Amino acid sequence: MDMRKIIGYINASVLLILCTSIIFPNRDTKRKFVIAYAAGYRGPMQVDSFHADMLTHINYAFADIRDNLVYFHSENVDSTNLVNLQKLKLKYPDLKIILSVGGWSWSGNFSDAALTEDSRKTFAKSAADMVKQFNLDGIDIDWEYPGQKGEGNKFRPEDKENFTLMLKELRTALDSVTATSGKHQILSIAAGADTPFLSHTSMKEVQTLLDYVNLMTYDFKDEGDPVAGHHTNLFSSGLTNDNSADQAVKNFEAAGVPRSKLVLGAAFYGRGWKLKSPQRKGLYEDATGNVNVGGFTYIKDSILSNDTYSRYWDNHAKAPYLFNSKEKIFITYEDEKSISEKCNYVKKNQLAGLMFWEYYEDPKCYLLKTIHQQMK
Repeated sequence: MDMRKIIGYINASVLLILCTSIIFPNRDTKRKFVIAYAAGYRGPMQVDSFHADMLTHINYAFADIRDNLVYFHSENVDSTNLVNLQKLKLKYPDLKIILSVGGWSWSGNFSDAALTEDSRKTFAKSAADMVKQFNLDGIDIDWEYPGQKGEGNKFRPEDKENFTLMLKELRTALDSVTATSGKHQILSIAAGADTPFLSHTSMKEVQTLLDYVNLMTYDFKDEGDPVAGHHTNLFSSGLTNDNSADQAVKNFEAAGVPRSKLVLGAAFYGRGWKLKSPQRKGLYEDATGNVNVGGFTYIKDSILSNDTYSRYWDNHAKAPYLFNSKEKIFITYEDEKSISEKCNYVKKNQLAGLMFWEYYEDPKCYLLKTIHQQMK
């Protein structure tokens, strides 16, 4: 019997979820998290194309902040997307749908929202109202970054303390929703995977308020860097004192975050540079500018099939890269081998799981299928 045909558009009520949980089997609660960030700003989502059987969480990105309130830039599109994502829970009742607030482009008003007790309460209430309106499973805060410059965001020295206070208000507001609904509400953050993020936050206290921390262990190198290099490497390459996912895990643990609350980040997209005078296939060499690369489906189907590019593997970093000697182009990216290394790292080090940015960067799900196999 096809419940979707019988029910039609989802009511999003607790009764409906309880009924469907009788019909469909629950997930293994011991399974590591597999969290997909899905960009709602791309437009209407075709949720039928989601491989929800391979996911534990979908973080819908993003809501913005205006006048200390959580809001959507495209209310009709975002609202429809969230309603449609809830339909996935008819078949996968243990799937968590989380609303992520902020992101690189929409962190401009976090500092104001966190500034005073009144602004924090207003913000927390509006986030809780969103949760209730769309029957969500929680809130993810992607403030880029407390106390630091981001994409035109306001920042203050007080952000360090206010970040904690804001999360306390959110935790209280979400716990109130839980008390009414009986469903635990998740509170998570997306954290910059570098030492400046740690120095501008109080993670030992913050982690007590959170269910888990999504480590953005990517963009270690970006288009603004004058030197090409790995952008989502698991370990240091040994060629330079570069950032790595492993070092981020160690730093956050030293700052007071238990490994069991850390979710390792993976990138479903690449970054590229045009090089000056490459001597070692571009790895950590001077660049003249960046090159648009795209997501992994494009990299695999179009770039890797181009015989002007050669693939190399950095066994120290556990990361691949591409080099075009004719055009002097270097590309850093994640592939099936590197994502397998990250999955093994998550299991070996007893982390909470793996998250990735962003679902639609790999529409053929080459990497997600690898994650699914490795996390079984």
